[in-house]
Amino acid sequence: MSEKDTIAAIATAPGQGGVGIVRVSGDLALSIAEQLIGKLPTPRNAHYTAFKKENNETIDNGIALFFKAPHSFTGEDVLELQGHGGPVVLDILLKRVLSLGARPARAGEFSERAFLNNKIDLAQAEAIADLIEAESAEAARAAMQSLDGEFSQEINNLVEQLTQLRIHVEAALDFPEEEIDFLADKVIENKLNKVIEKLQQVQSAANQGRLLKEGMIVVIAGKPNAGKSSLLNQLAGQESAIVTDIPGTTRDILREHIQIDGLPLHVIDTAGLRESEDVVEQEGVKRARQSFEKANRILYVADIDDEDQNMLKSLPRNIGITKVYNKIDKVNRKAEIYTETIEGGTVVTDVYLSAKTGEGIDLLKQHLKKCMGYENRVEGKYMARRRHMEAIEAAAEYLQLAAKNLEYKQGELVAEELMLAQNQLASITGEFSSDDLLGRIFSDFCIGK
Repeated sequence: MSEKDTIAAIATAPGQGGVGIVRVSGDLALSIAEQLIGKLPTPRNAHYTAFKKENNETIDNGIALFFKAPHSFTGEDVLELQGHGGPVVLDILLKRVLSLGARPARAGEFSERAFLNNKIDLAQAEAIADLIEAESAEAARAAMQSLDGEFSQEINNLVEQLTQLRIHVEAALDFPEEEIDFLADKVIENKLNKVIEKLQQVQSAANQGRLLKEGMIVVIAGKPNAGKSSLLNQLAGQESAIVTDIPGTTRDILREHIQIDGLPLHVIDTAGLRESEDVVEQEGVKRARQSFEKANRILYVADIDDEDQNMLKSLPRNIGITKVYNKIDKVNRKAEIYTETIEGGTVVTDVYLSAKTGEGIDLLKQHLKKCMGYENRVEGKYMARRRHMEAIEAAAEYLQLAAKNLEYKQGELVAEELMLAQNQLASITGEFSSDDLLGRIFSDFCIGK
């Protein structure tokens, strides 16, 4: 395969629909259009026409759109064929296009070509996939802000500031006869501190976008008949789990995906934790404990009068745990939430609620948002991925080292740390990127995008 090949793919989702699109990009796009519709299409004009086979038999009637390079999404000649959205007719149309010299596009290859042809940067390319996969209106808006280039602009501004810092520092190192004592120059220190402060702001906004994409994994645990399934149903807003008075009703893992003010919440209801001779229940308890490893938070559900701490102590200590005291409706207690720090610095949160009546559920939801540092606002959020956060975190560490070395007047080390921080940030937009990284990123895209 070559980047110069003409590629084609069905760009609409599988299944039946009112409209289906076959997209073509490459040098042969115009020739394919001429053979398919019998004429040369005018760029950027919609042509209602018949799509023809080689024997002049009509495949479908639809709209042909031609975009002349470089004024297209990929930066190449692009042809879009909009016909009826039936899988059979689209497959016939695609085969006809392939017979005229195109090859099937790889996953994400249209977006990859747009990146390689400098139509979009890498962060914008990833935002395309994030926009398609968005599971909430908030996530879609954040992805759109990244696609519009707001996230990239923030990163590029930081890279430019680091470039100016490096020029000053390295000039002093290269020309010591000029007697520029930048190590004692507060200007450099002040500029470096401003970059660090700005990076922290970008990091905060990007983290909100990461939460919109990845969400929060919450595992509900506790003894049998404590109200775990009722709590799941309250959080989900529907009867997702069977609720009975019989202990051990839930034998396997139940999963529900919901939202709290735009924050995706992946809730896992588990089998009741207890010793049992039942082989099926034993397997359920085993799977429950395995699910703890993936959790951002464990909700340990207990009866309002349950003082037994042994089962709670058996939960992993490296994951935040919220103890949910259920069934307050039985003792006429108000819904409340307490957070305290106990011996050893462990933060413990107790929530008193009723999974039966729903009283206190809002307190629990707000608590979960706070645990993840999620803010219910759209402004200033960018759809960020884990690799973006890792690059930002690495850049922040390098800048802290640069500040430390500046304090100790280690000029060469200051210059080195600034360069490493700059490279980390530049990798977000793709200024510095390996072929392996590009392959991993675009292979996750859908075919035809």
